[in-house]
Amino acid sequence: MQPRNMSMSGVVDLAAVKAAGEAKAKAEQARAEAARRGDTGAVPPSSLVIDVDEAGFERDVLQRSSEVPVVIDFWAEWCEPCKQLSPVLERLAREYNGRFVLAKVDVDANQMLMQQFQIQGIPAVFAVVAGQALPLFQGAAPETQIRETLDQLIQVGEQRFGLTGITVDAEAGADDEPSAPAEQAGPYDALLEAAVRALDADDFGGAAQAYRNVLADDPGNTEAKLGLAQAELLARVKGMDPQQVRKDAAERPDDVPAQIAAADLDLVGGHVEDAFGRLVEAVRRTAGEDRDAARVRLLELFEVIGPDDPRVTAARSALARVLF
Repeated sequence: MQPRNMSMSGVVDLAAVKAAGEAKAKAEQARAEAARRGDTGAVPPSSLVIDVDEAGFERDVLQRSSEVPVVIDFWAEWCEPCKQLSPVLERLAREYNGRFVLAKVDVDANQMLMQQFQIQGIPAVFAVVAGQALPLFQGAAPETQIRETLDQLIQVGEQRFGLTGITVDAEAGADDEPSAPAEQAGPYDALLEAAVRALDADDFGGAAQAYRNVLADDPGNTEAKLGLAQAELLARVKGMDPQQVRKDAAERPDDVPAQIAAADLDLVGGHVEDAFGRLVEAVRRTAGEDRDAARVRLLELFEVIGPDDPRVTAARSALARVLF
C-alpha cells in the first residue's frame, strides 16, 4: 500500500541544533579513535538485519544509532502486508551495504515498544538517528518510494549527525555458512516478478493484469490474489483528492460511493479498522444495490489484508451481524 508519510520534512525538528552538533562531533571523534587503533569496525553482512526485542532495544537500536541510522520494521506473523514489505526492506538493507541497519520488531512479542512508538497499525516503519526517533511510513509501499525515503534518511544522518554508516566485511562468516541449494523457479515466478516491477513503477494496471494472468491458470494462488487486490486498490486511489474525498464522506454519511472511496483511502493509509468499520456501517444504513456495493468492496478490502488477520475476522463477524 501507499505509505502514509514518505517525507523527511520535519526531521530537523527532532533535536536542537546543539544536540545535532554534539552527536556529529561524537561520531567524528569515535571514527578518529578507531582509526588510531587500526580498527576498521567492519561487521558481517548478517549484522545489517537484526531481530530486536524490548530487552535489547537500547543496545541494538539506541546505542547503534550513534553510528548508523537504524530503520525499525514493526511487523507480526499474521500481517499479510508485512510479508510483502519486510523482504523488500531486508534486501535493501543488504544492498545499501552499511548505510543503514534494519531492526525487526515483532509487535506481538514486544507490546511495550509498540505502545511507546504509538503505533496504530502495521506494518509501520520508523527510524532512529543519533537517538532521535522519527516515523517514516505506515503500510506497505512501492520500492521506488522506499528507496527515496532511505536516501533522504541517510542524507539527514550524514549531514546533521555525521553518521557515515558502518563498514561491512563481505567475507566475514562466509566459511561458516553452508551454501544454500539453488532454488528452481516456480511456474509463475516470472509473472509474479513482472507484477512486482510494475507496482514499483506505479503501473498498477500492468501489475493487476500480471496477477490476473497467474490466477487464470491457478485461481487459488495466494500471492497473486493478495497482489491483485493491492494493485486494484492502489489504482483506485491514485487520482483521488484525499481532502475532498474525506469531506464528501463526512458530509454525506448515506452516500455509499463516498464512503467506499474514503474506506479505500483509510486502508491505504494503514487505518484498517476505520476502513472496515466505515463499510460495515454503510451496509447497516443502506439497502438494495447500495448495500451490496458496500458489502462487495468490504470483501475486496479483506483480500488486501489477508484472511488470517484478526481484524478481518472481527470485521467479518460485524458484517454478519448487520446482514442477518
